[in-house]
Amino acid sequence: MHDTAYEITTQRRPDDYPAYLPAPEGRVMLPSEIPPGVQMVTLPGGIRTLAYTQPPAPAAPLVPVVQPIPAWAKTTALLTPTIGGGIAAAGIGLSYAAPGLIAMSQALWSAVALIAAAAIGVPLLLRLGRAATGTGTGTGTTHITQNITASGMFGKANGTINHR
Repeated sequence: MHDTAYEITTQRRPDDYPAYLPAPEGRVMLPSEIPPGVQMVTLPGGIRTLAYTQPPAPAAPLVPVVQPIPAWAKTTALLTPTIGGGIAAAGIGLSYAAPGLIAMSQALWSAVALIAAAAIGVPLLLRLGRAATGTGTGTGTTHITQNITASGMFGKANGTINHR
């Protein structure tokens, strides 16, 4: 009368429960019935159930493992002699160039001294030359004064020039 696909039963089989919940009838398994690798464990909610457990990991061997040399270390090791050789070549070049560098620095200081002497000496010579010819500060100086006025921005400008 009832279709078996839609039949409602009040009795459940142990296979109907998930693995972490015990059967409601509370049947205890004998130690001979428990398969190897399965132990009784307590879950965080306080439920005790059977579960597969992992055996402890074997201890690591005490033999050191050889690791490869990183690429950056190889590159640095290969570049070190090149950089050292470049520094040595620069040192040798400076030692050959030292007399010329000393001469150039002395020539530079001489040029600086010449420029400083010219900056001070030329105006003094010009003043002395004016004083000797009478065109310097004295009675022979001519002063020109201009007075210019204009009305407006674009207006006609008028002016006077005075010679004194």
